[in-house]
Order: sequence, then C-alpha cells, then structure tokens
Amino acid sequence: MTSAQIRQAFLDFFEQQGHSVVASSPLIPGNDPTLLFTNAGMVQFKDVFLGTDKRPYSRATSSQRCVRAGGKHNDLENVGYTARHHTFFEMLGNFSFGDYFKQDAIRFAWTFLTEVLQLPKERLWVTVHHSDDEAERIWKEGMGIDPTRFSKLDEDNFWSMGDTGPCGPCTEIFFDHGPDVAGGPPGSPDDDGDRYIEIWNIVFMQYNRSADGQMTPLPKPSVDTGMGLERIAAVMQQVHSNYEIDLFQALLQAAAAAVGTDQLNNKSLRVIADHIRSSSFLILDGVLPSNEGRGYVLRRIIRRAIRHGNKLGAKQAFFHQLVATLAEVMGDAYPELRLQQAQITKVLLKEEEQFARTLEHGMAILEQAIAELEGQVIAGETVFRLYDTYGFPVDLTADVAREQGLTLDMEGFETEMAQQRERARAAGQFNVDYNDQLDLEGQTRFNGYDALEGRSQVVALLSAKGEKVHQLSAGEAGVVVLESTTFYAESGGQAGDQGMLRWDRGLFQVQDCTKEGKHHLHHGQVNEGVIKVGDSLVTEVDQARRQATALNHSATHLLHAALRQVLGEHVQQRGSLVNAERLRFDFSHFEAVSAEELSQIEALVNQQIRLNSPVATELMPIDEARARGAMALFGEKYDDEVRVLSMGGDFSMELCGGTHAQRTGDLGVFRILSEGGIASGVRRIEAAAGESALQTIVETDQLVSEIAALLKGSRATLMDKVKSLAERNRSLEKELERLSAKLASAQSGDLLAQAVEVQGVRVLATQVEGVDVKGLRDLLDQLKNKIGSGVVVLLAADEGKVSLVAGVTADLTAHLSAGNLVRELSALLGGKGGGRADMAQGGGQDISAIPKALQAVPEWVASASLN
Repeated sequence: MTSAQIRQAFLDFFEQQGHSVVASSPLIPGNDPTLLFTNAGMVQFKDVFLGTDKRPYSRATSSQRCVRAGGKHNDLENVGYTARHHTFFEMLGNFSFGDYFKQDAIRFAWTFLTEVLQLPKERLWVTVHHSDDEAERIWKEGMGIDPTRFSKLDEDNFWSMGDTGPCGPCTEIFFDHGPDVAGGPPGSPDDDGDRYIEIWNIVFMQYNRSADGQMTPLPKPSVDTGMGLERIAAVMQQVHSNYEIDLFQALLQAAAAAVGTDQLNNKSLRVIADHIRSSSFLILDGVLPSNEGRGYVLRRIIRRAIRHGNKLGAKQAFFHQLVATLAEVMGDAYPELRLQQAQITKVLLKEEEQFARTLEHGMAILEQAIAELEGQVIAGETVFRLYDTYGFPVDLTADVAREQGLTLDMEGFETEMAQQRERARAAGQFNVDYNDQLDLEGQTRFNGYDALEGRSQVVALLSAKGEKVHQLSAGEAGVVVLESTTFYAESGGQAGDQGMLRWDRGLFQVQDCTKEGKHHLHHGQVNEGVIKVGDSLVTEVDQARRQATALNHSATHLLHAALRQVLGEHVQQRGSLVNAERLRFDFSHFEAVSAEELSQIEALVNQQIRLNSPVATELMPIDEARARGAMALFGEKYDDEVRVLSMGGDFSMELCGGTHAQRTGDLGVFRILSEGGIASGVRRIEAAAGESALQTIVETDQLVSEIAALLKGSRATLMDKVKSLAERNRSLEKELERLSAKLASAQSGDLLAQAVEVQGVRVLATQVEGVDVKGLRDLLDQLKNKIGSGVVVLLAADEGKVSLVAGVTADLTAHLSAGNLVRELSALLGGKGGGRADMAQGGGQDISAIPKALQAVPEWVASASLN
C-alpha cells in the first residue's frame, strides 16, 4: 500500500466505526501557548479532553501534520542519521471523548492492523502498563493474543498532560522486523535496538492527578491514540527505514538532482528530504523565517538543509526547487500545498540567498575571532553571537573549529542561551485582571449588534483595585458587570465601546469595555449617584464613536481581501487594532509592499466602497463556514457555531464577531497612511476610513499647498521644483566630498611628520579638522600607503560626537589589531567600535576625552608589541 492509501484506509475505517473525520489543524496550536508546534494528533482536541470545549461528536479521527523541531520535543539533531526520526511527520489518530474506552480502543487497533492492513499477528508485540490489569485481560482473553508476545512496562507506558491534570496508562503495539535485525522485545535489556518498532500507542485517560500526587478517576474516561504514517508505511512497504518509503523516494531523487549527486543513501540527502517537508508546511501555516520563536526554528531547519546541500557540492540555491516535487507527492492529501507552492518557493529562495550572505559574513567574524584567539577554545559568547545575531548555526561553527583543531566553549554558549530564554520568558509574562475576583456563573448577553441602547441589571461591581464590592459612589472608579449589554467588549482587535450607564439620579461614564471569560466588564467612573448590585439601568453607547470604529473594522476586512488579491493568498492576518480614529493591520508577507502595489490595494478597497454592496452577517456551523471559503484568523479558537461576515459578495468572507457598517458605501473613502515591517516576515499597514480618511486627504492637500508656497511655485510645478532642489543638493554633496578629499590629501603630508616610533613601530595618532567620516577613511588609506609600515589613528569631532578610524599596515596585523585598538579607544570616548585587524572604526560622545585617547595609542602599541 502507498502512504496515501494507508492514510485513507485509516480514516475510512474509523469513519465506519462512527468517528467524525476531522481535518488536520495547523502546525501552530491555536489552543496551547505552551507548545511551539503541533506535535501530536491530540493537540487540537486538548480542550475537549480538559472539558473546556464541546464538540458535536464524541468520536473523532484525523491525520494530523506534526513538527518536532524545538522545545521539549526536538528531533532535529537526529534527523537523517536514524531510520525513524523526522522534523515533520503525520500522526494517524482516533479519539474518544467520554464515549468508548479500553475494550473498543484495543479492538479497533487490532482489527485495523490485522484485518484491514493484514499484518501477521505473529509479527506484533503488545505492551501494557504494569498496573493495568484490565487492559491485560482484554488483550489476553478478549483479543486472544499470544502471551509470549506480551510485556508489562513501568514509566514508559504511562502518559500525563503535565505534572497535574488528566493522565493514565498506555498500551502499545510493536512490529517485529525479524531476527535479522538487532534488538530485543520491549522491556528486555536490549530493547533499544531496531528489531521491534512501536507502530501504535493508545492512551487511556482515566485519572486526574492533583498537586500532591493523588489520582482520582475521571468521570468520563477518554481515549487518545496515535500511529505514525511514515512508520506504518515502512512496515507495509517492507522496508526498514522510513526514508525508503514512497513519500521520501521522490524527494530524495529530486534532492540528488538539485545538488548534483547520485548517492541516494547519503545522510545529507535524507536531511534535505526531511527538511523540505517541515519547512514547506511551516510556511504554509504562516511561519516565516526570523530570528526568534517559531521563525527561528524554521530558519534553523532551512539553513541546516542548505549546509548539507553545500556539503554535497551544491554551489547555487537548490532547496526551493524541491517544493514542486513535494506538492506532487503530498498535494492530493493537502491541496493547500499546491495553492501556496509559488509563495513557499519564493520564501525559501529568499532565505537561501540571504543565508549565502550570512555564511560569508559569519565566516568573516569567525575567522577574525580565531585570528585573535588565545588558546584552543572559541568563547561561548562568540558562538552565541554568531548563532543569535547572524543566524550562523552552531554545528557549522563547530565544523570550522574542528578543521582548525579548535573546540567550542559549549558551557559558555549554554549560559548565554539560558540568559536569552530567561529574557524571553520574562517578556512573555502576562497578568489576567479580575479573573480571581469575578467568579460568576453564566455570561453577559451582548445585544449591541442592532441596538445602541438597552436596559439591564447589575450582577457584579469591582473597585478600582479589582475587589468585589456591593456599591460604587460618585467619584469612584471601578467596573460594572451587567446581565446584558449593548457595549461591545474589546475583541478581535476592535476597541471596546465608550458611553454611559444611566439610572434614576445616577450616571456611570464607561471609558472602556473588555471581556473576562464570558462577561463584559464596563470600566469607568461614577459621575453621579450610587450604583449597587441588582440595580436596573439603561446602557447608552457613544453612537458616533461606535460608527467610526465599525467603519474602520469593515475596512480591515476589505483591506485583507485586497492584500490577498494583489500580493497573493499567502497573506494572513497577524493582528489588528481598530478604533474610531484609524485601523492598524498586521499581515504575513516576506518583502516590502511597493508603492504601485499599495496603490492597487487602496484602489480595490475604494472600488468595493463605491459598489455600495450590503454587509451581510450569518450564523452557521464552523464546518459549513469553512466549506464556503470563509477565512479564519490565524491561531484563533472558534466555537462550533460562528458568525460569518461577507462584503461585496464573495470579495471578502471572514469569521468575525465585531461590529460593522451596513453597506460598504457607508465607509465613504479609504486611505492607506503607512506601510512598513514590524518583524521578520510581518508587515503593518495603518489606514483610515470615513471621516478620518477624509481628514487625512484634507491635511495632505494643505501640506502640498504649503510646500508649493515654500518653494515659490504652484501645485502644478511642485514636482519640477522638488526635482531641481534634489539635483542641486546632490551636486553640492559631491562638491563637498571633493573638497573634503582635497583637504584630506593636503593634510596627509603635514600629518605624517607627526609620526613617532614606538618599540620599532611608526605610530601616527592625531585629531583632524573639517573632515567627515568618509573623509577620515580616505585620509587613513592615504596615510597607510605613505607610512609604509605602522599604525595610524585619526579622530574628528563634530556636533558633540567623536569619529574614530584606525589602520594597521598588512605586515603588522599578525601582532597588532586595529579592531582591538578601536574598541579600547572608543570605550575611553564613551562609545563603541570595532572592525578588522587592518582597519576599524568607532567613536563616542565625550569630546573632552580626545587628548586621553590620543595619548593611549602609543601606550597600547608598546604594550601589544611587548606581548
């Protein structure tokens, strides 16, 4: 059976057993911030197992794409060197949420393996947890397995979601590859061999473990099972290594052709074939290469593949070429892979081109560090700087070190890494306000889609400190929680409403509205009277502010659709902020948006506004919404019933709970205010609609008029005036550079006479006037040529800053480094600097320290020469 046939047979079998077939979730978990990537089939069902989420089914089956390449589950270093480690794999699973338990779970597994796949029973080996007498009895008495092919295991066969929470024993099924392969059965002294390979694992979630270690039975025991597609494919295709299955053979051949080798069994080729899968699917799910978080893991995977290609002799970019083959191999199971093929290829090619520069830059830094090295160990700080700042892989640094008989200070590197992790952990801390104090049943009903005024009852009050109180008096700030409200709570990037809560002889000014759990929190101050729990009052939303916010929110949907039309379907929302003044929209895109593209995007949105089509909302099951093509926010978790917002027919269709215009024409006009990058692979557009957009047009028009008047021209001649001014400016800059170079050349002869001899080395250290940084470098080159052999240091002061350049002639760089000298001098000047052994530059803010810095030069040369 091919891998595709096995995948389909598994899903079909469990669908016949009453399971709902659930699509693979993205590789970025939407319901677990503790996970870097989706690493198992049960991740998308975690909230169901915990009882915090309800689904319309109690049995499910899926083929889940998974990545294990960072954090706790990290197989990266083993990939390519073992038969079954991968960064990307598919996990076939079946799940019971309080429905069937051990008897059926075991029966399903055994039936599928022995009847559907027709694996010989004598080649299978079963294990249970030593405490699980029930599972043992089911296997031996119910299924009639051979007792001689059965083991009881200890900690290896017990699963837990964490230190506390759901947990339970496991039962596993192994396949015996035969006596020709080394290794013993599970639980034996030599069970770490390759003969017996785990192909199925069933977790019986039957206990809840408390902080003190006590385990109490769960009211609804559940089942979580998993079988690796690649592993079972190797069994079915009668090969020992996963890399020999059909999924990998085409990739290996394509990789071999791309790098120019015929060694199909080469381990570096295996690395490349594995990494193209994880890289492509991560990009597909919205991850882009960067220097932090998930993006850094992706970058590391890509660069590891490129390095292995280089080891095989690849001289040009090759990795991106493999996307086409991957789309052929896996496109039927994952059609979105074909849809995004061009985008994935672009991202990989750009990363390959960038890494070529990184490789060159990193090697220069590493070679300098080695040249200045005292001893045989490269400092951990240097290794970390290459890794963290320049994306230079540690294993590549180690390779270079080995070639020169050096080692790495890995302990120092790990110390730096630990400090970085601590900084990241501190930056990621957050506090949830009021969570402990609310403790309320039910929820606040939101009635604000169709009305801005309503009547409700106070169900809770909180003081400004977040403490539960019975009343708030005039002048006091606090939070009001209502039974129902017309105030929209901040959500989905839309700012919360403002307005008033009114009652007899009382007024509460609402300054913001947020959501805590299922309750709306009205933040503000009592302006008049006293408000008490149980009071009945009227909610009044600020109509103008709500309308302006709604227009900007509708504009984000039109903008998102326009971005995808102009830039490509890879564009995904990465965040937004919508208020009455303007909108901010963050999206995934790997390069700057050109002025022409921005013009097209703006024109598309305004075209939809002029069409004045209705803005329609509809509640429907989430599966139906997705089937219709409705877009969901990246990483968001949705209920089974969702609100679908449509504009311009099928121009824009997204899941959204926010407030919106009634027709696109209500927006009036749309204006893009700015575009720029905020992180690697993430861009930001700021824009406005309605009155705010019109105001920016008026302000721009006024600014143009003022500039035209300043240049003594009209609006019609403004462009010509600006061009003329720019050309004159460039001409003056060139003339200034020419005069500066002439002045520097004229000074060089006089300056050389100031050179002194220190320990046999000619040293010139002086301050020059009227020369910019470029002039300093030009003058340095002239003086180095004229001095023949020696050290030259030049300083110049301008506008409260000191610029510094230093040069060492080639015959002295083995003993004297300009980079080291500049670092010391810059520190004296209150700044930083560095560079190569032959030339470096720096500076500082302390002009008064110039004499001290000049005096330090001959002292440094004397000390360095003696050493």
